Amino acid sequence: MSLLELDISRDAHPVDVIEHVAHSNDWTFERSSDDEIAVSVAGGWTDYNVSFSWMEEFEALHVACAFNLKVPEKRAMEVMRLLSLVNEQMLFGHFDFWDREGVVMFRQSLVLAGGLEPTGQQVEVMLHSALEACECYYQAFQYVIWSGTSAQDALNAVLFETFGTA
Repeated sequence: MSLLELDISRDAHPVDVIEHVAHSNDWTFERSSDDEIAVSVAGGWTDYNVSFSWMEEFEALHVACAFNLKVPEKRAMEVMRLLSLVNEQMLFGHFDFWDREGVVMFRQSLVLAGGLEPTGQQVEVMLHSALEACECYYQAFQYVIWSGTSAQDALNAVLFETFGTA
């Protein structure tokens, strides 16, 4: 028998853990199915729709964080260049462009193979890291889409560090 064929039981469904954490933090959420929950979060630049999905076949908890920013077809190639540059900066997770919907989203997964269960702290870290990445790069995507800025110039604009005091 292969390890992949083992019947693994968990004490709690991974999405139940997320629902408990969302309720404890007074986050607005909607459980659309046993395996999915959506959380609405207000950020500094925009509101984010965060979706957690349990992927049983991979024993993975997936988070996707989309922001309300439609990419016009004429700017799609430059947005993809920016995605490539941004993803080089990422330690965890990555950004994707969904051409069909014209949206950019951050995605990350937590593998829980062997019957492991997510902790509340892991769920909070997944959510906060997704939001932190989106908040960090949101303006770069805006620059590329609305001002016609190049991907490299937009990334440079959001990653600059200030030194000294005023």
